[in-house]
Amino acid sequence: MAGQDTSRREGENPHDRGVPHVWTARGNIGIPEQLPGLGGKVVLQVALGTEHCVLLTEGGDVYSFGRFPWRPECEANRLAVPTLEQALAGLNVVSVAAGSHHSGAVTQDGTVYMWGENSSCQCAVQGQSQVPMPTLVTISDPETSPPELAKTVQLACGEQHTLALSTRQEVWAWGSGCQLGLVTTAFPVARPQKLEHLAGRAVMQIACGAHHSLALVRKPWPHEKRQNSEKCHHCHQLLLTMMDKEDHVIISDSHYCPLGMALTNSEHKHPAPKPDHHPGEQLPPDRGTDAGSSELPQPAQPQRLLDKAKEMELAQPPDNPEDGETPSPQQAQGGVANAMKARSSHYPDEEAVKAYLRKLSDNSQSDPSVKNPHPPNPPPLPASKGAQPPSPSSAAPSTFNNLVVSCASVVGERVAATYEALSLRKVVNYYYPSPGTVATCAGSSASGGIQHKETREELVKMEECMLDKKSFSLGDIREQGSEGMCRRLSLPGLLSQVSPRLLRKAGRTRIRSVSLTPTPGSEADAHLPSLQTELWSWGRGKEGQLGHGDVLPRLHPLCIKSLSSKEVVQVVAGAYHSLALTARSQVYSWGNNTHGQLGHTESPTVMPRLIKIPEDVRVWDMAAGQGHSLFLADGESLQPNVYYSGQQMLQEARNTDRGHSCIQQPVLQSDCSKLGYINSLFAGGQMCLALSDKNVMGYIASLHELASSERRFHCKLSDVKNQILKPLLGLDNLASILGSTLSQLLQDTASKFSKLCYLIGQHSVTLNKFLHSSKDVKTLVMLEHSNIFLDTFKEYSSSVGNFLVVGGFQALAKPTVELFNRNLQTLQQLSEVTDESIHAADLLHTLFYMPIRHLHEYARVLLKLATCFEVVSKEYYKLQEVSCQCEALGLYLKKKRKEAECTYNFWKTFPGKMTAFLTRHFSTDSLRKPERRLICESSNRGLTLQHAGRFSINWFILFNDALVHAQFSTHHIFPLMTLWVEPHFEESSSPNALKITTAEEQFILTAASPQEKTRWLRAINQAVDQALSGAQDYLAPGLGSSMRAEPPISRTASYTFYKDPRLKEATYEGRWLAGKPHGKYGEYIIPIKALKKNDHYQGHWKDGKMHGHGIYKYATGEVYEGCFQDNMRHGHGLLRSGKLTSSCPSMFIGQWAQDKKTGYGMFDDITRMSAVICPPPTRRVGWSWPWTSQAPSSAAAGHLIDQPAGGTGGEKYMGMWLDDARHGNGVVVTQFGLYYEGAFSNNKMAGYGILLSEDDTSYEGEFSDDWTLTGKGVLTMQNGDYFEGTFSGEWGAGIKVAGTYFKPNLYESDREKSHVLKLGKLAVHPDEKWKAVFDQCWSQLGCEAAGQGDVQKAWDNIAVCLTTSRRQHKDSPDFRSRSHAQTLESLEVIPQIGGPITLDKYETIRRYLMKACDTPLHPLGNLLETLVAVYRMTYVGVGANRRLLQQAVNEIKSYLTRIFQLVRFLFPDLPDGDSLIPGTHSGKEGDNEDGDFAEHGVPVITSCGLLLPVLLPRLYPPLFTLYALDNEREEDVYWECVLRLNKQPDLSLLSFLGVQQKFWPVTVSILGEKKEVQSVTKEVCYASAIESLQQISTTFTPADKLNVIQQTFEEITQEVLTMLQEDFLWSMDDLFPVFLYVVLRARIRNLGSEVHLIEDLMDPSVQHGEQGIMFTTLKACYYQIQHEKLT
Repeated sequence: MAGQDTSRREGENPHDRGVPHVWTARGNIGIPEQLPGLGGKVVLQVALGTEHCVLLTEGGDVYSFGRFPWRPECEANRLAVPTLEQALAGLNVVSVAAGSHHSGAVTQDGTVYMWGENSSCQCAVQGQSQVPMPTLVTISDPETSPPELAKTVQLACGEQHTLALSTRQEVWAWGSGCQLGLVTTAFPVARPQKLEHLAGRAVMQIACGAHHSLALVRKPWPHEKRQNSEKCHHCHQLLLTMMDKEDHVIISDSHYCPLGMALTNSEHKHPAPKPDHHPGEQLPPDRGTDAGSSELPQPAQPQRLLDKAKEMELAQPPDNPEDGETPSPQQAQGGVANAMKARSSHYPDEEAVKAYLRKLSDNSQSDPSVKNPHPPNPPPLPASKGAQPPSPSSAAPSTFNNLVVSCASVVGERVAATYEALSLRKVVNYYYPSPGTVATCAGSSASGGIQHKETREELVKMEECMLDKKSFSLGDIREQGSEGMCRRLSLPGLLSQVSPRLLRKAGRTRIRSVSLTPTPGSEADAHLPSLQTELWSWGRGKEGQLGHGDVLPRLHPLCIKSLSSKEVVQVVAGAYHSLALTARSQVYSWGNNTHGQLGHTESPTVMPRLIKIPEDVRVWDMAAGQGHSLFLADGESLQPNVYYSGQQMLQEARNTDRGHSCIQQPVLQSDCSKLGYINSLFAGGQMCLALSDKNVMGYIASLHELASSERRFHCKLSDVKNQILKPLLGLDNLASILGSTLSQLLQDTASKFSKLCYLIGQHSVTLNKFLHSSKDVKTLVMLEHSNIFLDTFKEYSSSVGNFLVVGGFQALAKPTVELFNRNLQTLQQLSEVTDESIHAADLLHTLFYMPIRHLHEYARVLLKLATCFEVVSKEYYKLQEVSCQCEALGLYLKKKRKEAECTYNFWKTFPGKMTAFLTRHFSTDSLRKPERRLICESSNRGLTLQHAGRFSINWFILFNDALVHAQFSTHHIFPLMTLWVEPHFEESSSPNALKITTAEEQFILTAASPQEKTRWLRAINQAVDQALSGAQDYLAPGLGSSMRAEPPISRTASYTFYKDPRLKEATYEGRWLAGKPHGKYGEYIIPIKALKKNDHYQGHWKDGKMHGHGIYKYATGEVYEGCFQDNMRHGHGLLRSGKLTSSCPSMFIGQWAQDKKTGYGMFDDITRMSAVICPPPTRRVGWSWPWTSQAPSSAAAGHLIDQPAGGTGGEKYMGMWLDDARHGNGVVVTQFGLYYEGAFSNNKMAGYGILLSEDDTSYEGEFSDDWTLTGKGVLTMQNGDYFEGTFSGEWGAGIKVAGTYFKPNLYESDREKSHVLKLGKLAVHPDEKWKAVFDQCWSQLGCEAAGQGDVQKAWDNIAVCLTTSRRQHKDSPDFRSRSHAQTLESLEVIPQIGGPITLDKYETIRRYLMKACDTPLHPLGNLLETLVAVYRMTYVGVGANRRLLQQAVNEIKSYLTRIFQLVRFLFPDLPDGDSLIPGTHSGKEGDNEDGDFAEHGVPVITSCGLLLPVLLPRLYPPLFTLYALDNEREEDVYWECVLRLNKQPDLSLLSFLGVQQKFWPVTVSILGEKKEVQSVTKEVCYASAIESLQQISTTFTPADKLNVIQQTFEEITQEVLTMLQEDFLWSMDDLFPVFLYVVLRARIRNLGSEVHLIEDLMDPSVQHGEQGIMFTTLKACYYQIQHEKLT
């Protein structure tokens, strides 16, 4: 079965575990006897009914014995020996349950089987009063679609009902009675139904009494809690009430909902049932066979209580409140007082209400504080004589809320802490206290109405408890009323009457409230049970077994408020009483106490109270029967003790009628000590049963020792939290005494302490469950998740150390002494200190470090457990490993404690001048930090500064995070993460010298002796290494290697500069090497105070300078991304300028040299109407390190000066630069279509150039300034006329001309003289563009220049680049995909290409290039990505000018040539230029997807064929846009012809184009159906060829487009062959008209652009082949369509 221990310990016998012992609860002389008949089987669980028992054994078998009236075949219906339930054999049962007269079992797969009494359908079987054999019960969830079966983990059975807990933590119920908690009035319920009132809550455990039910529920986490509304979701009464008195205001949120009362005629139209018997419920006949059953306790005055309950019901509003309904106007307007009016309208007057409540209060007593189970008996609180209930308030809810807010703002957080006082019922109970008592046990009595004065500790506890209560959790009246007496909050009735003293108290600084309950959701909560629980109950309550403070029944689950903060971890139910076990090993009991089964004699018994058991007894298991209770607790030895409380029969009076007595408080059952190590208790009816284990090899004893130690430790921590921490944190003036820093540290310590306490509580509960189970050591939480425990102890120890270092315990001593009235006995007991003269600070010090000692206890017990296993076993290894870890951590934390104490003593006791020196020059915030620890210091002059003056003071203090150099008037703090130390061996220095290197300076230290030098060198290195790694300097034996001797010289760290004025407050974070930034990642931020912004750089560093690729964001808004060298922009880079950098108002991309634009570059400005680029004043962008001699570099980002005249618009410059100015050949285009190419000098158009306007007017000649014509030139008009002469003036503003006017188109003989411009001859040569981009790629390959380097070194650099980039981008989503990771791994493998190139090798190279160019991490991929970026930036936007088409095409061809040079360098065997590939292709046919391989013949290696498929798809959008712009006019003519010709039917168009009639299709196939071509048929002929040709617009490369053309021809040929039914050979005269028809029908919008693109970029090797001829045909068709006569 699940959890079964499959590994046996040494000498273990299965018969030694799970041995059942039985005894009766009514005899005082009987001793437990071992249950016979099991054959030594291990019993795991037992369930006891009234007269029968069910046992679950290891292996999943179920046995039962006792009386079985539902089985007539059994002898006398009784079995004295356990008998196997054959019907459950082989089903692997994991849990059993027993009700009064029926039983249930749960299998491993979550199915439920029931058998026994079924008169109320408690076995979920319809139509049978008895179920003799286990029967399957189907639990299906109708809310799912399709309905899913609910898997069960626990069953609980009562007398007439059954509950089931599912794996989804939902409760299902069936049977009869209000104890089902279902929303139904029809009983019995034979089909399991979900308990809707607990929906959405995580139920942890369920329990059933005879007629009541209990559920242990995990508290909702903060994000799960519902928003509190102003009214109850059930009865729609106000949740908050207010009473305005003359001198104070009483506020309460203790709303009491009547939902749990039995329904009456006023609420339902059908007849009202009796309160203790729900409609349809079948009461079972009285069972007189058992003597004890006739003696069941009866309520003291049952009829009176039921009558009063009915009267209470009649007092409710007549409507039936449901969730979501609107309350009545009376309820919505008057608060509680008006609500009372509505309820009391059924009575003649208010006096009737008072009289009734006065009588009702006589049946109960005020509840003494549950915080102290055994309070003294001080005088009772005096009742106010003559006090009357307050008059009803007429304030509206909004007024009430405003008043609450106003009052809260006056009295401060005290209102929030105690935001409850008295509701209307509390007021009545307050002025009319109940003097009576209720006898709960024969001969027992308790004083009624006794209250005691609360201590501060109890007040804090109660406040926290009330803060935890939720308005929708319905509680009892009397308990809250008694609490209200002590916790009534009086607020000022009028704000104007607030006293100045109260205002001063409200304005006092208070410590921020700290929740001492850890926040849920931690790692521990995923593996350990929650302690934040609530207990909900429902069903009959006439014995008070529901715990709500009354005897009323509850139809639906209600939360027992008084247990909400008790950390209940287990709940059991007797027949008419209930028990709850808390994590603190305390037991609360309530319900029937006729036989003393509650374990106390206090009354009333309708609310939970602590059982009376010695304080040092820790209960960890319990059981409840019909009139008795059992408690399993830790004994003085490791063996547990059993305590009994309840019914008992006297021996001498067994045969008389008066032979019954009761044990009024738990007593030790000495006879049970002989049973061995008891692990579980069970009770039912009059029976008691215990399961025990024998201590084999000490294993069981060690387990009990571990669990007992953990329970004792948790109780100790809880006492410290409740008796010390909570009262201290509750002091009003604590924050003013400690100050903000110490207050925060105390809160942190308290929070960590509470987290540790909570974890230990969770672990103790887990160990309790472990002892109940099969006790497999491998399932111990501490072994599986030891890191949770170790980390929690480390966090706590660190917080205590921080508090100690800053003198927190000394500061806390005074408020502690005042809190305990100078009586420190409690503190001494918790600290385990016997010396009464010890100071309070030392007591606190010892107390807070007390939990750390428990680690050694862990280590001892776990090692003791390990000895129970063989040395070679996994269990032994794991136990020893965790034991060593605990021991090592304990020693480490002990060392850390000494460090904290030494650090505190250092700050406190340092003698003489240095103390005054510290006080005068060192601020606490800058040096004395809580987390800082002292390692060593040079006060004994063991370390001095070399060449220091005689009278100088140099004091060195080594902390765990910094080295402090203190001088007479200054001090310097050097963080250890940016500190390097090494021995100094220069001849001029001392042999004991140490060289210290920091981020801003270097200095030499001299030690007094070689030993001092070694000590300081080792101390500094270890401190630096720990600061870098963040690892703890403790290591369990055998779990790792020793620490490094020296820290790494290269490291990642952050540093803020302070010494150099130029770098003050600048911050660098990234890689360092020997005191300088160095590496591929570094982030630098320097504030620019004038702009109140920061400069920000992120990128590569070398020797303390920006070197390599990086991004620099200037405070002015400019952003530079590109290459750096020696702190200057150098290489290829992109600079964005302007206020709107995101939209790039101005942008330069190109080559830089020494921080200036030099070389080819492109400058784009998209916002100005007129602009001239001028060199700006220089300003600093780079910076130098203090130890370098280089001065700060300057940078000049081009800025714009507006011109008053001219209107050229946004413009783009593409050309050469020199010293931040345009200089050399270049091209300028504007958004209005102006185009200039020519020479530039000093940032001006100067020299020979060509200027064209949008209307094709052009000028070719001399320029002297931007757009200014000066000198000789030729001005050509749009119609071809031109001027030739001398020009002067600015373009667009009037030009003076002196020359000759020519009109060549006037005469035929002059046409040859027309002036034709050839663009591009004055532009930058394509091979000169973007040289810096290619140089950067060559540099990445390790080559100083193009083609100059070692091939093997280049491949090594590629592998290093890929590996490094993968590490840097491992968290990026793009690099996390499996396919991308596989691509990177394949790229790291060098392709083995040796010898002559074959087709296979060519394919290998092609595939590698495809992968390399797809990832920017590869140098080739990065190159391609950069080229694509610069190409798009050049030819997009203003650059989309038709004059630039030829330059764009030539630039692509240049890219191909230069990339092919790189490829040939990596693969030297590739031929240079066009070359045939010898050999045959050994791969599969059809692999040539790119068209490089001809259909016949051998392929040719060219740069186009190899690289164009990779490059052109990325450049296609801007390139095709230029083609479309350049061919716009002829495209319009072509498109007009296409549209007109396509209006004709197919046959008419074929005839018009001159297609021979034999090529006219007669029939066509449409969707598989042949149809005849009619004269009016359109667009059906040659449809497949048309569709194929249309694909040309979806392809990118010329090769792909040529393949489309070839496919179109093949489709035409195939259709013609189908028509002619014979072989056929095309002639051009036959083919051209048919192909022309296909082209027309294809309607390709930009066919001219497609044709020109193919013509410009097609591979020369295919120009004269078959595809070349086909392309020529398409081109001819395009021109034919333009000149086609339409008529």
